[in-house]
Amino acid sequence: MASIRTTFTLDEALAERAHQLGINVSAAARDGVAAAVRAALARSDRAAYERHPERPDPFWAEAEAWSEE
Repeated sequence: MASIRTTFTLDEALAERAHQLGINVSAAARDGVAAAVRAALARSDRAAYERHPERPDPFWAEAEAWSEE
C-alpha cells in the first residue's frame, strides 16, 4: 500500500509521555485515523440507509427457488 507523509501537531506533554511509554506515535496516529475513517463510513452508511431504507419487494414473495430444497 502506498503511503503519504503528513504532519500534525501534538501537545508537548502528551508527546513526552508517549515517548516515555515507548509509544510509536506514527503507528498510533495511523491507527487513530483508520478508526476515525471506519467510524465516519459507518455513520455515512447508516445515514444513507435511514434516508433510503429497504422496503419489502413483492417480487421476492412470489419468486421460486431454482433448485429443490
